[in-house]
Amino acid sequence: MAVKNAQKNTVKPRQTNTAEFVDGSALTIPTLSVLKADGSLTKGAKAPKLSEKLAQKIYRDMVYTRTLDERMVGAQRQGRLSFYLTCTGEEASVAGTIAAFKQDDMVMGQYREQVALRFRGFTTEQFMNQLFSNSKDLGKGRQMPVHYGCRDLHFMTIRSPLGTQIPQAAGYAYGQKLAGNDACTLCYFGDGAASEGDFHAGLNMAAVLKSPVVFVVRNNGYAISTPSSEQYAGDGIAPRGVAYGIKTIRVDGNDILAVYAAAVKARKIAVEQQQPVLIETMSYRLGAHSTSDDPSGYRSPEEEEKWRQKDPVGRMKNWLIKQQWWDESRDEELHKTYHSEILAELKLAEKRPKPPLEDLITDVYKTPPAHLLEQFESLEKHIAKYPNNYPMHGEG
Repeated sequence: MAVKNAQKNTVKPRQTNTAEFVDGSALTIPTLSVLKADGSLTKGAKAPKLSEKLAQKIYRDMVYTRTLDERMVGAQRQGRLSFYLTCTGEEASVAGTIAAFKQDDMVMGQYREQVALRFRGFTTEQFMNQLFSNSKDLGKGRQMPVHYGCRDLHFMTIRSPLGTQIPQAAGYAYGQKLAGNDACTLCYFGDGAASEGDFHAGLNMAAVLKSPVVFVVRNNGYAISTPSSEQYAGDGIAPRGVAYGIKTIRVDGNDILAVYAAAVKARKIAVEQQQPVLIETMSYRLGAHSTSDDPSGYRSPEEEEKWRQKDPVGRMKNWLIKQQWWDESRDEELHKTYHSEILAELKLAEKRPKPPLEDLITDVYKTPPAHLLEQFESLEKHIAKYPNNYPMHGEG
């Protein structure tokens, strides 16, 4: 059986009697575009089937994420939060994909997928508890801010090392396949992560095993401060999917309709045909890489302004208004509501006590081994000696 499968998957290239070399010009992948910045459709394009209710939810979650990002960057600048990463400018790449998947599909994110969590029901209180690492944080305060995770929402906890989720997603999806589940895995990462070895290992593994996983690479033009022109010489990331034998599509990542249309088809392929899919969304990171970054050192205000004209949130708003599904007064009220809600939960979360110190060594092993108990005892003595440097209790 294994021999037959190997023969079936073997590539049979055409033969030639001349020395022909192939370069990148042999494969240039087009970009799917449906929605223009003013909310109208591109010539000849057809909008995907999207109900008024779902369209409004997608938009509300995009606005929520934009508001959350603005407020939390402000909190970090005020010294209330140690670190933050925004999704600003890339909301459609995430919202348009997560909306096409089922609630029990596993999601493995990088660190700009706040809107995916929000879409599935992650509350403002849960966001704040994680960001402030308090006693109600689902991760028990063990993770950096923005490293969310939620078992109930099938959202795998985010890891700091870049690209590790890619082979993990290939393996998890293969497990779904073996279990016969009518589900798949959705894996997000950026163009910088696509330069990691895990990208190649993960895609090849998924292609060979026919794992039902949809890879979504958010190509925002930069890996922190390194522009894409200095990362790779090929035509973006999409051709790599084709090279690995994966069905691939490239879309305008600021176009919610194009992203959603591609994602609906991608999930259908992954689940029904039991094979991987790669979606490359061409977008732009409007904010800094993180609150530790200053983008003015590597890109111009003119470049940023050019992309602000393609803002995915404003583009979807214009489309909704043209459908008579939205208006300016509702939009203004929505922004006010989210701003107030986020600020209120922020104030509550930062006052909650920290998790019990014992949580540092629980859940690592079934029973904490001697070396961890020894380290923990040493930590307790250190904190007792310098109590003012380690506030362990909040006021709430």
